Amino acid sequence: MEKVKLQSNVLEKRYTLIEYIFFFIIFLGVFTSLNNAYAANVEGTQSLEEKGPVTAIAADEKDKGWGDWSANSEMILRNRHGESSTRKLRMRNLEQEIDGDKRLIIFDHPRDVKGTAFLVFTKKIGNDDQWLYLPALKRVKRIAANNQSGPFVGSEFAYEDLSSQEVEKYTYNYMRDEVVDGIESYVIERYPVDEKSGYTRQVVWIDKNEYRTLRTDYYDRKGEILKTLTAHDYKLYKDYFWRADRFVMINHQTGKSTDLVWNDYDFTKGLSERNFDRNSLQRAR
Repeated sequence: MEKVKLQSNVLEKRYTLIEYIFFFIIFLGVFTSLNNAYAANVEGTQSLEEKGPVTAIAADEKDKGWGDWSANSEMILRNRHGESSTRKLRMRNLEQEIDGDKRLIIFDHPRDVKGTAFLVFTKKIGNDDQWLYLPALKRVKRIAANNQSGPFVGSEFAYEDLSSQEVEKYTYNYMRDEVVDGIESYVIERYPVDEKSGYTRQVVWIDKNEYRTLRTDYYDRKGEILKTLTAHDYKLYKDYFWRADRFVMINHQTGKSTDLVWNDYDFTKGLSERNFDRNSLQRAR
């Protein structure tokens, strides 16, 4: 009797393993089908006028469904002589279905910026809401729309660069296909809808296979190249979401640069709206 029971348990475990393998194969099939669908949608676009926005929409759809995620980062600021200083920070993100995403950045090091916190509510249409908490002053400062093109805490990133890049914030134009570091990519132009943006246009390289942003060139209000952002060392999380381990922003006009080196990506932590209200700026630890 014990032998029969033992055999039954073994069969149940085998069946569970078979189920697991079966569902994993189905997931891979769905994942591959989605990738093929995105590619077919872009490649099947006949009009060059349509190919720009269709590519942007495909990239946006490819990175939906993560819910919330957080990560730690080192911000490395370099002057034109190569001298550097390092700051440590944390970022939390909350996905929104109806509007743009929410983001909270908290600085932990060095002492003179420790406790500084930045909160942004990205808007798909209209100006983003942004606030900066300065612990030395013990007050929350709202970043006005016409100041969001300014440098973020002395880095080469602007405040507007820290908002989530919603599709509705730009109009698009397809430029060409190009190979970047051995990766076949679409090259599109996007023009900010916001007249107060610090950029007249951006040129973006998006890889054809995974729809990851590889490079972005930013042009200033005079139409001259201002900055270039490159993304490096992408890794796959949750078998679906791509995140870069390092971003490098180079300012061509000043010779300065800022690296953001990311680690400890953590998805679906259970963050909620209460983690992203104005009060969260002052209580952020």
